[in-house]
This record gives sequence, structure tokens and C-alpha cells, in this order.
Amino acid sequence: MPTLYLVDGHAQFFRAYHAIRPGMKSPVTDEPTNMTFGFLGMLLKVLRHDRPDYLAVVIDASGDQGTFRSRIYPAYKANRKPPPEDMDPQVDRCVSLMGQMGIPVLAVEGVEADDTIATVVRRVRREHPEVEVRIVSRDKDLGQLVEPMVHLFDPQTDTVLGVEQLFESKGVRPDQVVDMLALMGDPVDNVPGVRGIGIKTAAKLIGEHGSLDALLANLAQVKGKTGEAIAAQKDVLPLSRSLVVLKDDVDVPFELEASRVDPSRAQAAEVLEELHRLGFNRHQQDMRAWLGAHAPARGGAASPAGPARATPAAAKPPAPKTDAPEEFGLFNPPPESSSDGPAADGPAMQAFARGDYRMIATAAELDAVVAAARRAGAAGAMLAFDCETTSLSPVSAKLCGISLSFEAGKGVYVPIRSPEPAAHLDEAAVLARVGPLLEDAAIRKTAHNAKFDLVALRAAGIRVRGLAGDSMVASYVADATRSTHRMDALAEAVLGHRCIPITDLIGSGRHQRRFDEAPLSLAAPYAAEDADVALRLSQALERQVDDLGLGELYRKTEVPLVEVLAELEFNGIRVDPDELERQRRGLEARIESLKAEIETAAPHPFNVDSPKQLAEALFNAPDAARPGLGLKVVKRTKTGASTDVEVLERLAQDPDVDSPIPSKILEYRQLSKLVGTYLVALREAIDPATGRIHASFHQTVTATGRLSSSDPNLQNIPIRTEVGRAIRRAFVADPGSVLLSADYSQIELRVLAHLSQDPNLIAAFESGTDIHRAVAAEVCGVPVAEVTDEQRSAAKMVNFGIVYGITPWGLARRLGGGTSNERARRIIEDYKRRFSGIDAFLAKCVQDARDHGFVATILGRRRAVPQVQSRNPAERALGERIAINTVVQGSAADLIKLAMLRIHAGLPAAVPGARMLLQIHDELVFEVAEPRAAALDAFVRREMAAAMALRVPLEVGTSWGATWADA
Repeated sequence: MPTLYLVDGHAQFFRAYHAIRPGMKSPVTDEPTNMTFGFLGMLLKVLRHDRPDYLAVVIDASGDQGTFRSRIYPAYKANRKPPPEDMDPQVDRCVSLMGQMGIPVLAVEGVEADDTIATVVRRVRREHPEVEVRIVSRDKDLGQLVEPMVHLFDPQTDTVLGVEQLFESKGVRPDQVVDMLALMGDPVDNVPGVRGIGIKTAAKLIGEHGSLDALLANLAQVKGKTGEAIAAQKDVLPLSRSLVVLKDDVDVPFELEASRVDPSRAQAAEVLEELHRLGFNRHQQDMRAWLGAHAPARGGAASPAGPARATPAAAKPPAPKTDAPEEFGLFNPPPESSSDGPAADGPAMQAFARGDYRMIATAAELDAVVAAARRAGAAGAMLAFDCETTSLSPVSAKLCGISLSFEAGKGVYVPIRSPEPAAHLDEAAVLARVGPLLEDAAIRKTAHNAKFDLVALRAAGIRVRGLAGDSMVASYVADATRSTHRMDALAEAVLGHRCIPITDLIGSGRHQRRFDEAPLSLAAPYAAEDADVALRLSQALERQVDDLGLGELYRKTEVPLVEVLAELEFNGIRVDPDELERQRRGLEARIESLKAEIETAAPHPFNVDSPKQLAEALFNAPDAARPGLGLKVVKRTKTGASTDVEVLERLAQDPDVDSPIPSKILEYRQLSKLVGTYLVALREAIDPATGRIHASFHQTVTATGRLSSSDPNLQNIPIRTEVGRAIRRAFVADPGSVLLSADYSQIELRVLAHLSQDPNLIAAFESGTDIHRAVAAEVCGVPVAEVTDEQRSAAKMVNFGIVYGITPWGLARRLGGGTSNERARRIIEDYKRRFSGIDAFLAKCVQDARDHGFVATILGRRRAVPQVQSRNPAERALGERIAINTVVQGSAADLIKLAMLRIHAGLPAAVPGARMLLQIHDELVFEVAEPRAAALDAFVRREMAAAMALRVPLEVGTSWGATWADA
């Protein structure tokens, strides 16, 4: 079974720092090394003894402030002491060493490491269910992520903590960890809880009552000072729970394959040389053992074939252009001695010195910069721009300043907000001069993560035009499997340049400040460097894109899409908080009703939130001391009979079980999750200034090319049940307007028909009949009119599952009703026989991956699939599924992107005032004045149907109404 190890970086850093005696130093550089030595020892032990298939280290990008927790509770972690002064340099050293070892380090600005871990865990479990995840940490907060294929792991004691071990040690299940943490609070992180309640008492109370809500509902049963303390402090518990629950939908550019442990990726000579300089003799031996055949011969610091490390003299910035305008003298090259000579981490990296970075303080200086930028733009130069803001929410953030660069090695920063307002122009003066430059479509522009800057500037009244590049998007197009597309990581990997750390400006922990509170002497070079690096990265990465033959995909699809997604984020969608509250109250009333119905049907009173008591009610004999229904136990764990979802679903579907309890417990749990996960969270996500939710849409996250969303993840709103669909009623149009929904019908099946050119599947679509019924008729050899519901259901399951490599076991489980694996196998074989073109196409996808190392979508988007070459049968089968899924799903993603681009381009003229708001899988949501709804309907249908010419017709379904549920 393949394993992914996620190392909780800072937890291991602190553990190593305090485990090794202070005063340990490098004999060469005299730098402190105790933490580095301890951390590297742990890492090498894991690599050599546990032999993970995949490994990544997760760290905080810039402290704990600026996260969603510190926004809802400013005192969060405010009492934490800053780390020891000799620790931060060692963290940087560890990150450098991991880069040399080929180990990805995940760090997301504004996101705590625990949330990054949670997101990666959920994504891997969803996309790679065969992979076991081990989180290298003892952090109790991470216990909420534990499940049968997710464990906590302590490498010091070789202890694995799973569901059973968690219950044995704490007395709670993973889904109860959040409630336990909320009840006890955390004085270290300044999370309020109930004073006097520690982990043992909290675990005991939650274990007995099942949940925090159940505990509060039965508080009268908690006697003595404990009950009194909870009653006195219960109002703080909702806040505590929101602080301890982990977000698993943040924007993390993680691809499993990029984390594969592969010593051949390591810069072997460099990492061994580094260990020698640090004085780590023992670690050198362990490192050589891990590198194996990839370790260089002893006696030489570097392989003879390897390029030499650049010296500062060889790394000075490029000479200025001879035609640079005189008034732009601030772009004169700095003297060589001004370089800080950042060392390159890899042998092929050529470090460049800090550029010529200046602050623009006067109107005359800014006018000169704008004039020079216009002249350079007219001559074909690209203008890189970057915004600094007061927060990471671009719609509500205030501009701190704008940086510009149009020549490598040179950049300017124009401050707007700072601690020294008298030292620079105000916002109106800056925007009056820079705004027309950014709005001039004739000047080609680039940025890194331009979408953020476009939204921030739009909120300030500037609509950027002429976007021609985005270095983050270029990185993604060139290699979607990179572990990260962050600017600082790319600068090191591509340019050999280490950017100024944001912590140099704003600090970290309780001392962290906003960007506009940083001194201009620090803010100006940092911000100007951002624009300069964005320009250099764009130039370098676009060459990679062109060399791969992906220039058209990048320039005609992905870069223009940045503007579309920025428009969606800026528009947002109105959400009715009263409707959310009404639904919350309604569901909570239904939850209470269900509890009463369960109690009535139960053989004895029990706590519905307690798995132990539920198991007694279901499985105890009717004549036991605590009588039960006497049902047959479906599955056992070490702690007793299981009552998980799978068990309850089997009991609810069993015709021999006449009790309503299993189905009502399932409904009870579902509704409880809807309340906490959606109704409460969505209300908190509403921007108070606009009354709208401005979700983030991402185009550089999934390896297939599909878009994703976060903050909140609107793609996860459930639509399979009536109560889940009801949540969409809270998404409303402005008065006098309606929401219009348009979605493709069976888009992936249509793409499959086009790519496979299977005549029977094409004919099924061309017939215009229900595709699943038509396929069932073809497979079963009966007229369409005679297809039974069971046959249609089987065909539908195969239709949707064939692209994902559905197995007989998987189909049998989906069909239910006692379908045997043999029956499912015959259904799949009949399908493949009738639609032989599909089977041939799927085989070709796999063969292409074997022959070329990658597969490509209709628009040429590539995804490397090294798994198909694996000797491990399970991993090889996974690679085959990835190859097939990427081509079909990725081509469908290409199609929806083209449709969005067509609509974005023509919408203002075709239907003035209409706005595109959301993209959810194959669905687009718009807002339009009600009298123009019919015109928008016709326009959207036409543009979506014409987005791509396929062998089968594209069908688009539309509807509109006052709410998303009505649309």
C-alpha cells in the first residue's frame, strides 16, 4: 500500500530544537545547528526505516497572524512568545536542505500549516483512496483528521495513532476531537475554553455525551463545579469550536506525484557538501545510505559533470539598456558591492544580486516612471505590476502600494499607505497617474498571481487591461505537478534567487504587523523585488511553455481566463443571512424531532451522539440488562460493534431490519453536518460591506486543468438531497434581477464520444433520447422503450464510472440491491463489447502515457504520468486511471474554459448589465435584470454550444429564478 508522509514542520522544528543541547555550532560557519541536526536526523530515520512512497514537509508561511482565525478572534495566539533568535536561521537551513534533497515544502501565505495538512489529506483521500496518509506529528489538533487510512505518526517512538488508538488513549472518536478541543480550550494558542477543564475531563464528557451540542443540551446531568463552569462559560464555546476546527478547502498547490520520494531528484553532491560544512558526520553516512547509487564517489564535493556554483561576481544583474531614458536614472545598475550574493540552492542555479529597487515619493518621479513605462511598452516591453494590500482578501483589502518593473533587475515601489504618510503621495494622486497606465490595453502586462492584483485594483476603481502573462499560470502550464507555484519557491528553482522573506517586514507570531505598518525602508525593496521577479519569472517560464509547444494554450486560454476569474471574484454572489438562519433553525428543529423519534423507537433511552450507546441499542439482545433490537453485528472494531455510515446504510437497506433507527440516525448525522459545515460557515463568509460571498476561484491547483474554489468551497455544497439543495435558496439575486444557471449535459460522456469516435456512443447521443437509457438498450440488446429502471441505473453507473476505471466490485457496491461482483463484471464486459471504440481509446490513453511519459487534453494541456511505468501493480493501475481521467476530464475542463472566455468577451454588448458570478464544475451562474433574462438565456446557450466543435452535439440546460435553487 503506497504511503504519503506529511511532516508537521514547525512541530518537528521545535521538538528538535529543545531536544538537542544549545550551543551546537558548525565548525565551518559557526552557525547554530542543534535544531537542524535533530530535524534532519528525524527526517533521515523516516526516509531510511519507514521508506515512504511520498513525503512532503508542511510549514507556516509567515506566522499565525493574517489567518482566518486571527481575523475572527484577534487574540488568537497573541500570547505566544516569539521563537528563539537562533531558531529562524535554522528553519531556513532546513528548508534549503530539503530543497537539495528534492523534498517539497508546502507553505501557503495566510494559512496555518494544520489547515494545509488538512487540505492535502482530504484531497489525497478523495483523489488517491489507495494511499495511506501518515501525519508526522503529535499535535492533538490533528487528531480530527484521523480515519482508517489516515494516521498520526511519532517517529521518535515509532507510534502510529489511528482511530482505535485515539479512542483507547483519549476516549473519543476523530469526529469528536473538535468538540473536545473546544471544551478544553488551549491557553498556548489563546483559544478560550471552559476554565478548569483539561483534556481528560473534556474527553470524558464528549465521549459520554457524544458531542458538545448534546453535552450542552443535557447540562443538567453534569453535576458539581464542572457543570457550573460549563454553564457559566458556554457562550464562548461556538467561537472556540470555530478556532479549533481545521479548514480542508484552502488553496494548496499540491500534486501527489511531486512528493514522490526519489533520491535521483536530490542534488547529491551539494547536500553532502552542506552536511560536511555543518559538521554532521553521522548524517553524511545516513544521507549516503539513502542516496544509494546516486551518491557521488567519496573524496569529491561535486560530480565532475556538475556545473560550478556561481560566485557573486558572476551573478551581478544584467547591464542596463543603452536606450534607457535619462529621467529614469533610478534604474541605473547598482555597484557590484551592493549585491548580497544570495547562494543558489541547486548546482544549476545562477544567483542574481539584488536589483536596483527604488521608492517613488513625488509626483514628478511618478510621472517620469509612467512616461518611461509607456515608452518601453510601445517598444514591446512587458510591464510587470504587483499590489501590496492590508489583507489577503482582495475585495475588502486596502491598497498599501503598487510596484512596477519593465526591465529585469529594476523595480519601483509607489507607496499609498505606510507609517510615514508625509513621505509619499496619497492614494488619489497615485491612482490618478498609475491607473491610466494599467488600464491601457496597448501596454502588455504580467504579474504573479495576477488575479489577486486585478481584484484588489478593481476594488480601488482600476480595471486592468492588456494582461498578457502571469508567471504563476505559466509555471502551472509548464508543469502542473510542481509542488508549489509560489513566487519565492519559483524564484529559487527557476532563477536561483532567494527573495526577501515577508517576515523581514511584518514579523511573525504576536509581533506580526500589517504591510502598511512596515517601515518604508523595508517595504519598498520587498515590493519592488516582487515586480522584478514577476517579470523575470514570466520571461523564463514562458520560454519553457513555448519549448513544450503550449504557448497557444497559455496565451489564448489560461492567461485570458485570469481576467474572467477575477471578474467572478469581484462580482461575488448575494447571500441571504436570514434564509441561512431560517434553515438552521428548521434543521435544528428537525434534529430535535429525530432525536425524539429515535428515542420512541429505541428499546431503551440512549444518547444518539454516543456510538457506544447506539451500538447497545442496535445490537444488544432484547432480554439484556440494557435491552437492544438484537440486530446482527455488521462490523467490529477493537472497541466493539461499529456504527459508522457504511454499517448504518447496510442496516437501513436490509429488508429484514424493520426498525427506523438506522435510517433516522443517518438523517440525524447528515443534518447535523449541514448545520455546522454549511449554514453556519456560509453566513460567516458573507462580506459585510457587499452582502455577498466572494469565493476564490483557482486555475493552478488541479492537475487535470479543472477549476476549484475556496473561501468557501462552493463546489462542495451538497445537491444530492433535498435539504442539501435547499441551501441554494440562500443564494439570491439583487432586487429586480434573477439568477440564471446554465450547465452542460453529460459533458464528459460527450467528450468521451468525441475522443473515442465510438459509433454506437455517437449514435446514442445523436438519437436525442436519454443517453443512459439508450446505452442500456444497446448493452442489453432491447428496444429503448423496454429498458427497465434497473438496466438504466446500471448503464448510468458504467457511463460515469468508465472514465475513472470502475471495477466490478465498485459497480456492485454502487448498484446495491445485492448485486454480485460477477453480475457487475458481466455488465462492464457487455458495455465494453458494445462500445469497443471506448475500450480502444482508453487503452490508447494508457499507451500514450507509457510511450511519452504524459497525456494531453484536446487543447494540448499535459500531465506527466510516471506511475504507468511502476513495477508496483497497484501504482501502475493508478497511473492508468490517471491517464484516462486526465484526457477526458481535462478536455471537459478545456471546454468550460473556452465557453467562459466566449461569454466574457461578448456579454457586455449582448446583454448589458448581466454578470457571470460562479463556475461550479460544468455549471455557470449569472445575474441579470429580469426583463433581460430571456436574452441572456439565448446568448449563453449559443456561446456554450459553440465553444468547441465535437463529433456529438453539445446540449446546454438553462433556467432562472430569484434564487440559485430556482435557477
